[in-house]
Amino acid sequence: MTDSTVSERLADWIVAFDPAHVPEAAVAGCADTILDTVGLTVAALETDYGRAVRAAFPDTGSATVWGLAEGRAPEAAAAINGTCGHGEDYDNTFEGCPVHSGVVIVPALLAAAQRYGLAAPDVARGIVVGIEVMCRLGLVADKAVHKAGFHPTAVLGAMSAAAGVAAALRLDHLAIRNTLGVAGSMASGIIEYLADGTSTKRLHAGWAAQSGMRAAALGAAGFTGPSTVFEGSHGFFHGFSSPRATDFAPLIDDLGTRWEASRLAFKPFACGTMTQPYIDCAIDLRRRGIAPEQVVRITCDVGEGTVHRLWEPLALKQVPPTPYAAKFSGPYCVAAGWVWGDAGLAQFTETSVRDPRALALAAKVSFRIDPENEYPANYTGHVRAELADGTVVESRAPCMRGGAKAPLTRPEILAKARANLSFAGRDPSGADFLAGWADELMSGHGTADVGKLALC
Repeated sequence: MTDSTVSERLADWIVAFDPAHVPEAAVAGCADTILDTVGLTVAALETDYGRAVRAAFPDTGSATVWGLAEGRAPEAAAAINGTCGHGEDYDNTFEGCPVHSGVVIVPALLAAAQRYGLAAPDVARGIVVGIEVMCRLGLVADKAVHKAGFHPTAVLGAMSAAAGVAAALRLDHLAIRNTLGVAGSMASGIIEYLADGTSTKRLHAGWAAQSGMRAAALGAAGFTGPSTVFEGSHGFFHGFSSPRATDFAPLIDDLGTRWEASRLAFKPFACGTMTQPYIDCAIDLRRRGIAPEQVVRITCDVGEGTVHRLWEPLALKQVPPTPYAAKFSGPYCVAAGWVWGDAGLAQFTETSVRDPRALALAAKVSFRIDPENEYPANYTGHVRAELADGTVVESRAPCMRGGAKAPLTRPEILAKARANLSFAGRDPSGADFLAGWADELMSGHGTADVGKLALC
C-alpha cells in the first residue's frame, strides 16, 4: 500500500520476517555482538556506575544480570546490563550514524527471553530485527539527532528494542504498530554529558532496552500509539532531529534484501567511535620511533559533525576532567595512542588521564575542519605533527579499523572479550564459553538459557 505509514510498513516486514533469508554475515554479526556486549557488561559490574545502577534497580526476580548470581526483574536486568555494557564506550557501533545497537538490543531480548520463556529461534529473530531496525534508523537520522542535542543510541534504541521484542513475541500487525507508536513516547536521552563527563550517556542504552520491553508489553496488551509516530508533524523525527520532511527510504526500502546488520563495527579502542582512526594514526607515528617529546604541534583534520562532541571547547578537551570525558576528547585519545600504543580500558583510568606525558602531548593537539571529510558515511583519520627539528610527519587512516571496510575477525573480537574479562579480574576463558553460547543461540538451536550467563 503506497499510503501506508512508516510504522505500518515496518510492521508488515516484521510479521512476514523469515530467518531463512538472513545472510550468514548478519547472523555472525549478531553473534559477535552478543559476545562483545556480554563481555563488556561483566567487565563493568564493579565500576562506580556499575554498582550505582545495580543499587538503583534492586527489584528482585528471575532475570540475569550477566556475571552475577542474584536475579533481578527482567526490565531491571535489561537496564543494568545495557548501562554496564555501554559504560566504557567500547561496544559495537555502526558507520552512517554512530548508534550502539548491541547494548540496547541484546539486553532487551535476553531479558525478554526470561520474562516470557522464549525459545532460541524467537530470541534470535528479535535480535536480528532489533539490530537491523536500529542501524536503518541511524541512516535516516544521519547527523541530525546529534545536532538537535539528543543521543542516537538512546532515542533510536527505544524504538528498535521495541521492534525487536515485538518480533520475538510474534505480535500481530496492529500490536507491532502500536508498540512502535508507544515507544516514540518512551525515547529520551540528551547529550549534555559532554559538558562535564558525567555518566548519563552510560544509562541511555539500558534505559532504551527496558523502554523497548515496556512498549512491546503495552502494544501486546492493546494499548494504542500513533501510526504516524515516525513521520508525523509532531512525530519522532520532528522532535528528535529536524522538522523538515525526512527521507525514510534507508529505513523501509529493501527490507529483507539489504542487511545493515552485516556491516556492524566493533571497536578496537575503548572510546568514542569517531576518535578510533585518529588513535591508529597516533600509534602509527609512535611505531615510526617518534617520541612525544619531539612533537611541537599536532593538527587533526576532522569532520564538521564531530567537532561539538570531540574537539570543542578545545581547552577542556585537552585536559578532560574525568576518565569518561577523556573517551570523548580527541586530543587525549590521540595522546593516549601515541604515549602508550593503545587506548583500551587501562588508558581511561583516573591515573592514566592525569599522566603528565599524556596531558603534555594532548595540550599540543588541535584540529582543522576538513570540508572534504566523509563523516558520517566513512570514519577516517588524518594526523599531522610538526617536530622540534622542523620535520613534518603525517599519518592517515582511510577508514575505521573494526568497521565495514576493515572488520575485526572473530578471533580478534574474542581476544578483546578475554582482555576485558581479565581487566575486571574474571576468568578470560569465559569469553570462549560466551562465543559458543552466542553462536548456538543465533543458529536457533537449543534453548535460550540466559541463566548460564551468570557464570561468566
